[in-house]
Amino acid sequence: MFDETRTRALVEKAKSVRPFFVVFLGLSLVQMLSGCIFSSERPDLALDVPPSYRAGRGMTSPPALDWWRGFRSGELTRLIEEAQSKNLDIAIAIALIVEADAQSKIAGVPLLPIATMNASSIHSRPSQTTGPGGSGGGGPSENQLYSATLNASYEIDFWGKNRAASRAVEETAVVSRFNKEVVVLSTEVSVATAYFAVLASQDELRVARRNLDASSRILTLIRQRFDAGTASQLDVAQQESLVATVRASIPPLDQTLRQSIATLAVLIGRPPAYLTVKGGSLDRLGIPRVTPGLPSELLFQRPDIRAAEANLASTDASVEFARAAFFPSITLTGQGGYQSAVLKLLFTPQSALYQVATNLTQPLLDGFRLEGQLELAKGQQLAALETYRRSVLSAFGDVEKALIAVADTAEQERLQRLVVTSSRQAFDLSVTRLREGTIDLVTLLQVQQTLFTAENNLVLVRLARFQAVLSLFQALGGSWLPPGVGANANVMQ
Repeated sequence: MFDETRTRALVEKAKSVRPFFVVFLGLSLVQMLSGCIFSSERPDLALDVPPSYRAGRGMTSPPALDWWRGFRSGELTRLIEEAQSKNLDIAIAIALIVEADAQSKIAGVPLLPIATMNASSIHSRPSQTTGPGGSGGGGPSENQLYSATLNASYEIDFWGKNRAASRAVEETAVVSRFNKEVVVLSTEVSVATAYFAVLASQDELRVARRNLDASSRILTLIRQRFDAGTASQLDVAQQESLVATVRASIPPLDQTLRQSIATLAVLIGRPPAYLTVKGGSLDRLGIPRVTPGLPSELLFQRPDIRAAEANLASTDASVEFARAAFFPSITLTGQGGYQSAVLKLLFTPQSALYQVATNLTQPLLDGFRLEGQLELAKGQQLAALETYRRSVLSAFGDVEKALIAVADTAEQERLQRLVVTSSRQAFDLSVTRLREGTIDLVTLLQVQQTLFTAENNLVLVRLARFQAVLSLFQALGGSWLPPGVGANANVMQ
């Protein structure tokens, strides 16, 4: 008798849990059969990628990863490396990646079943009613109800709607990663630009002070000639005006120097009062030879192009989501557990309960909302496509313009050095003839101004050359990332 009772209890328990196995088996089969059966109808990219750059033919090797070391400045290298770890714009970009990853995790929730566990204990007693003549019968009885249930629900993603929504947000998270690389590159270039501005200001100050000393010496000679009666008061006044002009040019140069140092401090995450820049001279730096590689490789390297690519992939998924929204939504819900008025009998087979339901929702009349959402998604997809095309063409243009600037500023610097050399020779000869008393002072004044202008222009031209090299590195995406390396190695077909 004991064995028969035990056997019946086991059979009843098996019957109570069997529906759960059926439900989970059905979910597994549906998951294998489900998927996105609607592909995105993306328009043709129609990209015209040239085989090489017009201004950089034959330069097929990519730039180095740590491109800033090519300037051979230890101080610049330390500043850029400090900016990479302490710049606040980069920190904000990293925080946005964390935010985007969290959004991606949230968007993936509908792809998984939702389960909740509920346990309750209810004690109740009806009110005691007394008549006019006295108390009622016996006291009211107390009721107790114990329950422990598991609730589960799952939307079958048969049309791929939830998967497309999740993929759209995932691609947005990829965009945030490439946007961070854009910020890093911009910060590196900004640090180098500010550092070169410091060196240029120091060079200009040296030129101005050297010219101030030279013009002051000439003023002394002219005054001596004036005392001897061989020069006029006008000659003295003109030279004094030149000396005053050179002296007045020094404060703005000092202002630019100190402001550039303050800019550097902010870029590396320091208060300006805590940063000291040794600096030096632009002439002491090396100028790296930058090779642009192939235009087709630029699609992998430029982080802004990769961001536009990921954004386009996100809009593709959004179109799939909007198209799948036209079809029925199928949801499975289930509840199972135990319920009993006696606590010790709660987990017995007789107390088991379950409920399984299927819900199908088909949109019928929504005022063309779904149609509008699909058209909106397609419009955003087209805009993202044109943005990607524009990014690619702009990148090619940036590289070409930077290559032209690098070549032309190099030639301009060479010619400007010839100008400085000739002007220096003319100035030295003029000073010699001044001492001999065989030169027109008006000619001497012109020679001085020509030399001072030529030397200052040489500093500006060399600065422009460094800036052109920086613009080329930035146009190439900074550091070269070979195919398969980066936040997203997929390339659009």
